[in-house]
Amino acid sequence: LFATEKEEAKADLNLPDEFISLANKNLPKTALYPLNYLSSRGVTKKDIIKWKIGYCSGGEYAGRVVIPSFDCDGDLNFFVTRSYDRSWRKYMNPRTSKNIIFNHLYLDFSKEIVLVEGVFDAIVAGDNSIPLLGSTMTERSKLLHEIVKNDTPVCLALDPDARKKTDKIIKLLLKHDIETRKVSVGPFNDVGEMLKEQFEQRRQSAEVLDLDNYLLSKIRRINL
Repeated sequence: LFATEKEEAKADLNLPDEFISLANKNLPKTALYPLNYLSSRGVTKKDIIKWKIGYCSGGEYAGRVVIPSFDCDGDLNFFVTRSYDRSWRKYMNPRTSKNIIFNHLYLDFSKEIVLVEGVFDAIVAGDNSIPLLGSTMTERSKLLHEIVKNDTPVCLALDPDARKKTDKIIKLLLKHDIETRKVSVGPFNDVGEMLKEQFEQRRQSAEVLDLDNYLLSKIRRINL
């Protein structure tokens, strides 16, 4: 189905030397600041343990929470950092490829997956959710290859202002006969602004997409 390509060599990636896991029982006083930030975003202790969230109080990623990602072999393949000290640069990520499957280790491709924009959206969306990290999905994406290989149903819950990206992904999924649904995120700016219960309700009533209603919705938007 896809062109055969050599398997990419794994990136030699490590968590920052200053990384401190917030899942630890005994934490230094500096942990109060990232914990307060996470709490303000609705992230629970259970979420911290599940997503293996930590932080750095010094070094290149000082003043940031750190959320790691692991490939299907359990090796680190990416990490996201988010400022909790009002730094002008909210996100600062490692200089490595984003063509990964975020937390592949914990995903079940025999069940529906949820595609969201960012990692905090994924925390709200719950099990089997994958953040695209600002990227889109193309024929070369490892994520698409895995979806098609497993014939995995997909539920899209991307930001309302990412309409072009959403349309592109819908078209790509339908081209490969992937069962596709779409969650209505508005009037929220993103899934991360919702309560987990609100998102789950919307996921239960997500619109089933096919080529006909996809094209019809595009025509309606053009005529608005």
